[in-house]
Amino acid sequence: MRPDDFWGALTAAERDALRAVARPRTFAARTPLCLQGDESDHIIVIESGWVKVASSTEDGTAVVLAVRGPGDLVCESAVLGARHRSATITALSAVRARVVPAARFTAFLDANPRVWRLVSGTFVRRLDDADQRARAHVAVRGDQRLALLLAHLAELSARHAPPAPDGGVDIAPPLSQQELGSWMDASRETVARGLNRLRQEGLVRTGWRRITVVDLPGLIEFAHRPADEEE
Repeated sequence: MRPDDFWGALTAAERDALRAVARPRTFAARTPLCLQGDESDHIIVIESGWVKVASSTEDGTAVVLAVRGPGDLVCESAVLGARHRSATITALSAVRARVVPAARFTAFLDANPRVWRLVSGTFVRRLDDADQRARAHVAVRGDQRLALLLAHLAELSARHAPPAPDGGVDIAPPLSQQELGSWMDASRETVARGLNRLRQEGLVRTGWRRITVVDLPGLIEFAHRPADEEE
């Protein structure tokens, strides 16, 4: 796991202490790890696999907010804020994790104050990431919003697996076109058209629930291309 994730940032002693109060658990794909509105009774550290974070609107529409992967801490904000879950976290693939009851996790943090700072840093980074993506999505076309999202997912995926010999980066979280559209506030049809455009530009390859970013710098350049260059 990478050193900039929660688990990777812990010392060996901190990991041992956290393992001592955790229980291992596996989740099959499409299984919820925690549900929006539930009581906050545990946190989870992902060891392997990917999950999506989604929040349901008043009309029942599920909006994808983020994905988390190996080494990430999830279900923690409600526990530390003593409130109900604000989102549902669902396994996108088979997930192996460590589950820590809320009281044991807060006791672990009290005994390891350095980790409190790590958790606070995680909150701040996630808020910054969400804010940057929201601002970047203003006044850009659907295919550019898709390019921004795929660039983000490619950079995330590359932290866990090296690029292919040809430089291609497989998007690791197995997101459907519907889920990508939900994340970028667009329809499935917009995503399909965007993928077609990115394929024509030679920036991505696609297959069944599989997207490979062929040219990451080119994808980022496309995402920020001024509108007058499209004319």
